[in-house]
Amino acid sequence: MSDTITARISRWACDLTYEDLSDAAVREAKRYLLDSLGCALGGFQQHDVKIALEVLEEHAGTGPATVIGTGQRLDPISASLLNALMVRVMDYNDIYWKQDPSHPSDIIPAAMACGERAGKAGRDLILGIVLGHEFEMRLCEAAFPGIRERGWHHATLTAFVSPIVAARMLDLDPEQMQHAIGISGSRMSTLGAVTAGKLTMMKNTVDPMATQSGVLAALLAEKGYSGPEHVIDGKEGLAQCMGPEWKLEILEEGLGHGFRITQCGMKAFPTEALTHAPISCTLDLIKENDLAPDDVEQVHIRSLARAADILADPTKYDPRTKETADHSLPYVIAAAVAERQVTPLQFTNEKIMDPTIRAQLHKVKVVADPEIEALFPELQRVIVTIRTTDGREFSKQIDYPKGDPRNPLTDEEIEEKFEALAAPIMPAEEQQALKEAVWNLENVESITELMKLTRAAALAHA
Repeated sequence: MSDTITARISRWACDLTYEDLSDAAVREAKRYLLDSLGCALGGFQQHDVKIALEVLEEHAGTGPATVIGTGQRLDPISASLLNALMVRVMDYNDIYWKQDPSHPSDIIPAAMACGERAGKAGRDLILGIVLGHEFEMRLCEAAFPGIRERGWHHATLTAFVSPIVAARMLDLDPEQMQHAIGISGSRMSTLGAVTAGKLTMMKNTVDPMATQSGVLAALLAEKGYSGPEHVIDGKEGLAQCMGPEWKLEILEEGLGHGFRITQCGMKAFPTEALTHAPISCTLDLIKENDLAPDDVEQVHIRSLARAADILADPTKYDPRTKETADHSLPYVIAAAVAERQVTPLQFTNEKIMDPTIRAQLHKVKVVADPEIEALFPELQRVIVTIRTTDGREFSKQIDYPKGDPRNPLTDEEIEEKFEALAAPIMPAEEQQALKEAVWNLENVESITELMKLTRAAALAHA
């Protein structure tokens, strides 16, 4: 093996064992798994996923990997795509934002699918989850500025991390893992267009496709397929093609001395991450002052330049799809004003076109604040001021939203979120069995046994 970054990362990842993990990392892996399974069961009910299920029901092969919701056993490549799409589709799973945003739990389905193929146990799944978060988060920290600010989507980074997870679950050696990283990373660069302007179903699909890419790459490498070893740090690799500056030492510094998964965040709202602090401020002000929609004249939001640019451009004042609505700061604030909550219920087609909600859209004004920009990403500060029709003003500042590691969701809140998402398709006793399996994951002898518990009740008893 050459002494490239991918070689050194691969040697470390192949050597890492469950016993090397801290208690905190193990606990967080279980928390993110439960949160992701809840998101997946909610995602299973979405139109996007139904389309993907129909396509792969026709074209996928049978295999060892379980599809959440249906319980079908498909090939790992197809199952990883479907399960990752379910986790991601509602924009409700985890969030990490340092230089670049990302959702490391999108990679968990690679660990599931390859773990089932290799006959792995719960401890192995925990290890795979920790690895995925470790390198996804480190890659987010390494680019200055983040690649999203250069016009690329963070799925570009996921394509370098998912093969690490897939290869580790398949027990590939370091050289094979290095080739898997090269195979996937060299062919999966995702344009930022998927999250700019009017959004489509691809907004939540590109990261699952990058997860699928890693699984395919690992399976190819297992059979001897080769990929470029210099895909990150060499000629025409990631750092050179997506300049200007990379601090590649971040990918290796302190590996094993604390784990990044303990620094990740979860979503309290099914919306783009930078909407969370303004939603929280608005809900607090509306409820604390008992304001009705007709009482509100303006909601003034001081935030980051990227929030004003990406989340409040003209298309976001006229959302017509769920994908645009959950990335529209005017829409989520309008929903908070009109309905005093922002949950999956606010993103149906009927709600998006609801006259009361739409009447609030023009009241929302988003302004980029240079002082707030200077504090990011250490703080995600937002200042919301509501001006009422009778001339009163109410203001609130939040520096980081609920779900941030400095203000984390409790285990009870994660369970409540899981239950709300699973309830339409899974009875309480079956929810309880799945929750217990996750909380005791280190004692689960087979990932397949865990995955059997994710089948929707209507199908399970057919």
